[in-house]
Amino acid sequence: MPDRQHRIDNRIDKGQARRAFSRAAERYDQVAVLQREIGQRMLERLELVRLQPQVILDIGAGTGVATAALAARYRKSRVLALDFAFPMLLQTRKRGGWLRKPRCICGDLEQLPVAEQSVDLIYSNAAIQWSNDLDTTFAEFRRVLRPGGLLMFTTFGPDTLKELRAAWAAVDSGAHVSTFMDMHDVGDALLSAGLADPVMDVDRMTLTYERVSGLMKDLKILGAHNVNHDRPRGLTGKGRLQAMQSAYEAFRRDQDGLLPASYEVVYGHAWAPEAGHRSNAPSIALDSIGRDLNRAGRSG
Repeated sequence: MPDRQHRIDNRIDKGQARRAFSRAAERYDQVAVLQREIGQRMLERLELVRLQPQVILDIGAGTGVATAALAARYRKSRVLALDFAFPMLLQTRKRGGWLRKPRCICGDLEQLPVAEQSVDLIYSNAAIQWSNDLDTTFAEFRRVLRPGGLLMFTTFGPDTLKELRAAWAAVDSGAHVSTFMDMHDVGDALLSAGLADPVMDVDRMTLTYERVSGLMKDLKILGAHNVNHDRPRGLTGKGRLQAMQSAYEAFRRDQDGLLPASYEVVYGHAWAPEAGHRSNAPSIALDSIGRDLNRAGRSG
C-alpha cells in the first residue's frame, strides 16, 4: 500500500462550503436532479445486501430525501441524518410523520460526533468530495461502524464537469471548478483505513442545458460551485465570463443542439471487518455505460 495520504488536490474551504449549502437549503430540491437519481440507484443496490441494521447514519444528508427513504425501507431501524449545514437539517426535519421525525446531527464527516462502533450502516450520497483528507474521513467511518457494518457511498470522479473545466482553461489558469479524486485512489483510501472487501465502480451521466448560464445557476443553487481555497477571489469579470461561455460552445451537441455537463459518478462500498478478518483484496473497477438525464429547456 503506498505510504501516502489521499487528499483532494485543492483543499476545500469548509466555511465557504457550509455557507454555500446553508444558502442553498430551501431551493436545493428544485435542481438536485442528479443527486436524487444517484441516491435512488444507491438505495436499489441495498436490495442486494442482506442487512438488518439497527442504526443507520446518513452522512451528508442534505434535505433528507434519502434519510426518509431509508426510514421507510428499514422501519425498525433508527436513522440519523448528519450534515454540516444546519439549514439543510431544518429541511430534513420536515420529513417523516409526527411520531418518527428524522434524528438530525450537525457535524463534519472528518470528525463525526458519533460514538465508536455504534452504527450498522453508513449511507453517504455525493458527500465525501467535501472531505479534505479522505484517510481521516474513512478512518472515522470505520471507527463508528460496528464489526460487520456496511459503508455505502457515492462521490464524483475527475471527469465531472470536464466541459466547464476545459472552457475555463481556455480563458485563464485559475481554479474555477472543484477537483475530484480518481476512483482507484478512493479505493486505496478504503483499504488504508482498514475497511474490508471494497468494491468500486463508475457510471457516467450527462445533464444538458440550452445555455451555460443554466448550468452555472444550478451549481450555485446546489451550493456546489467552486469552494477550493485557491479559487479566484472577487467577482469574475464580464469579459472572462463571456469568453468562457464562448469556449463552452465547442461542446454543443449536434443531435439536439444542447450543451452537455458530464458527471463521473463513483459508487463504492466496503465493510467494517469482523474480529479476526483479514483482507487485502484490491478494489474492483467495473466501468458501466451511463445515461443522459436531459434537462432541455433550462436557461439562465
